[in-house]
Amino acid sequence: MKVMIVVTHLLGTGHLARALTLARAYMAAGDKVLVVSGGMPAPLLTRGDTPLAQLPPLRSDGVDFSRLLDAEGGAVEVGYLATRQEVLLTHLRSFAPDVLITELFPFGRRILRDEFTALLEAAHKLPRPPLICASIRDILAPPSKPKKAAYADEIIDRFYDAVLIHSDPDLTPLELSWPVSDSLRPKLHYTGFVAPPPALPHPDGTGAGEILVSAGGGDVGDHVYDAALEAAPQLRHPLRLLIGGAEPQARIADLRRRAPATVSVEAARPDSRQMLYHAAASVSLCGYNTALDILQAGTPAVFVPFDDGSEVEQGLRARALAEQSGIAMLARVDLSAERLCQVLGEVTAAPKRTIVAKGFGGAERTVSLTRDMMGQR
Repeated sequence: MKVMIVVTHLLGTGHLARALTLARAYMAAGDKVLVVSGGMPAPLLTRGDTPLAQLPPLRSDGVDFSRLLDAEGGAVEVGYLATRQEVLLTHLRSFAPDVLITELFPFGRRILRDEFTALLEAAHKLPRPPLICASIRDILAPPSKPKKAAYADEIIDRFYDAVLIHSDPDLTPLELSWPVSDSLRPKLHYTGFVAPPPALPHPDGTGAGEILVSAGGGDVGDHVYDAALEAAPQLRHPLRLLIGGAEPQARIADLRRRAPATVSVEAARPDSRQMLYHAAASVSLCGYNTALDILQAGTPAVFVPFDDGSEVEQGLRARALAEQSGIAMLARVDLSAERLCQVLGEVTAAPKRTIVAKGFGGAERTVSLTRDMMGQR
């Protein structure tokens, strides 16, 4: 099959990471893939192993998703969006996919509805219209108004063949965060969690005995790093701070100036998943990909869920995961050096939990589901 995945990440990089994992599963199955990314470039994720077309990039103004900025930080103008749309449609027509997957839309990215609607309308007009699927994570941002859920239902009914939910319905059913209507329910397909294959322990044992502190791939999480620095003198393990974001060097320099001798600070690194196997503990936000990394490695973990701008997704996920041994949720309102030390002591002293080995084949299941759907057309 020819599979086109369209994704625009606006703050962190989790949406792009999940799209790339899906793309690699299709490629491993012998399919031809094109990922069209509309967010900021993320070289740490792309690795050059997946065909990727970059649209003129966008990002949000922090957690204000109603205001879009270009790569230079300027407010996006109508002409910029028109250029993006034309480039996107050019890729659609030249690639002519058998399967078209939109990441998050129409359950999110409503600010880009004109762009996505143009894509979907053009796809339906192709000589051989593709199978069209929405791809969503385990927990969505709940709609703040009923009309947002109604809009998603309308778009799904009008354009989509299926909604691929990358979770386990026994752990995080879609109803936990989104109202599932009678019209939407028949199109839902649970794939299991989408994660890359489990990492192998680091060959050099990098990270052994350390507490790894991270905040994902966006320019967020300063409160986590600040609390970690303040807690460092009271901890019996050294800390390693891994800093993400588009341009992390200024943040790294600032943190290094303030860090005691027991703390190292560096940019986020591609082998961090391997380091988790050796770490004494992890302190992080609770994005989808980070949570799966922790479950696969079995690392004791403290999740400080991202809650800026009334975000609730990570809190719901962290609360569910904290039921397991060696995992704790520490809400931002409760975050302090003293409380962080206390909770780290609790998770590192907890009985070691069994590493979860099943339930992460969502990418492969997505491939088989869409192939079955294509065979039934």
